Amino acid sequence: MRKSSEVQISKTADGSDTLYNPEYDQHYHSTFGAVQESQHVFIRTGLDYALESFIPGVPGNQRNIDILEVGFGTGLNAFLTLAESEKHGLKVRYTTIEPYPLERTCWEALNYPQLPGMQQYAGKFARLHQCEWDIGEQISPYFMLRKVSSRLEDYTPGPAPFQLVFFDAFGPDAQPELWTEQIFNKLFISLDTGGVFVTYSVKGSVVRALRSAGFTTEKIPGPPGKRHILRAIKI
Repeated sequence: MRKSSEVQISKTADGSDTLYNPEYDQHYHSTFGAVQESQHVFIRTGLDYALESFIPGVPGNQRNIDILEVGFGTGLNAFLTLAESEKHGLKVRYTTIEPYPLERTCWEALNYPQLPGMQQYAGKFARLHQCEWDIGEQISPYFMLRKVSSRLEDYTPGPAPFQLVFFDAFGPDAQPELWTEQIFNKLFISLDTGGVFVTYSVKGSVVRALRSAGFTTEKIPGPPGKRHILRAIKI
């Protein structure tokens, strides 16, 4: 992604905003519904699944999860995850990688904090974008954010610190260098056993690269406008 002065805001079918990057000819989110897509791919298929199958709740015990996001972009996935953490008392440590952050005038124009059910988190959306890079910051009692200013190719996470990966880079046709066995092997090593990887692309080359890196994969019914999405597990 490049300077946010080059991107354009557009409205998606569910009323939420997305951005269009003319350099890559890519939208940051589905034009069929930005929030709808993120909720389906990353929250329900990723976070909810990981919590139910990998980090089951035990009465009286605090649940914790470490998430790695590839592509902070608009901050939408982090914002939705923060809302989930506060609704359910879930302790989230959220690391996100982004080499080209948006300018303030761009992210301030996005309508996510004004959407139904999200107004109470409006101030925290601004904090997600304003907090310092490469330094962990507690955004709320339940949500800690660390933004990493780096390309994914140059980033090396420690071994097995994460239980969930949100892979939200531009598509494999636009950024093929990010959808390779080498990249997925790095993410495989960074996940705990049983850890979950979710993304919107089910392209054959992506599935093969994930399997070559050691993941098992399954296609999941997608949100409107998308027949399938992909979930992979480190067994």
